[in-house]
Amino acid sequence: MFKKSMSYMITLLLVTSLALFGAGCVGNDDAADHGADEMQSIQIKGSDTVLPLAQGEAEVFMIENPDKAVSIIGGGSGVGIAALIDGEVDIAMASREMKEAEIENAHANGIDPIQHTIAWDGISVVVSPENPVSELTYEQLKAIYVGDISNWNEVGGEDREIVVLSRDSSSGTYEYFKDEVMDGEEYRADALINPSTGAIIQTVSQNPNAIGYVGVAYLDGTTKPLAVDGGNGAEEPTSENILAGTYPLARPLYFYTDGEPEGLALEFIEFISSETGEETIFEVGYFPA
Repeated sequence: MFKKSMSYMITLLLVTSLALFGAGCVGNDDAADHGADEMQSIQIKGSDTVLPLAQGEAEVFMIENPDKAVSIIGGGSGVGIAALIDGEVDIAMASREMKEAEIENAHANGIDPIQHTIAWDGISVVVSPENPVSELTYEQLKAIYVGDISNWNEVGGEDREIVVLSRDSSSGTYEYFKDEVMDGEEYRADALINPSTGAIIQTVSQNPNAIGYVGVAYLDGTTKPLAVDGGNGAEEPTSENILAGTYPLARPLYFYTDGEPEGLALEFIEFISSETGEETIFEVGYFPA
């Protein structure tokens, strides 16, 4: 599945690049042939974790509906939620639930955020393929990320300083990992903050001392996913273990809309839960809700 996901990811990244550097939306030639008056469009923004899933769904959706355009941009869950609060997008993508303060800000702006669970994601802890360590417990992961463990030889590895990588604070994955693994404690001060999941994958693949965490959809063979023991034995981040609920680092992924969705936003959300949409969820490397 991961090889297939990687191939798909390349296409998705190309589409994302177009969105970020001026095109601003995922479109196709058929759509361009239609007049502007006939075109329906929606704007989606937010979680980098949800991004490949939303892009994959949008590509299939627009092939079936050439007169409709879905524009998708990443940036992190916090960025997408802020855009929804400001009334700038039709849908915010998030890999965490909205915080109480965000909901209060939304209501103050006249926005009524409605949560839609669209899929499930597994979080994989990754190291270099050269690293002999193959599994870690929650306690070991927490100690590494809060700064109590700084050498790989303290967890069965070689005598090497650990290089700790994290997403930035706008990432829902940053928040999820902090709450789920670190009991809400702060990340160590020397953790290297990365603006995207792709940056973590690239750094870990090139640094034998590094450790990071990414969505399983981003696994591409250049890093080694670790088995994680959340208290019931070490489990690898395979699709079988995630769907069976035995792999501990799994979470729901969300869309947020202002009120109950209508029009094209509703049509797109319903498409994701359709048989075709669920096939795309599996193709990209996630799991239907």
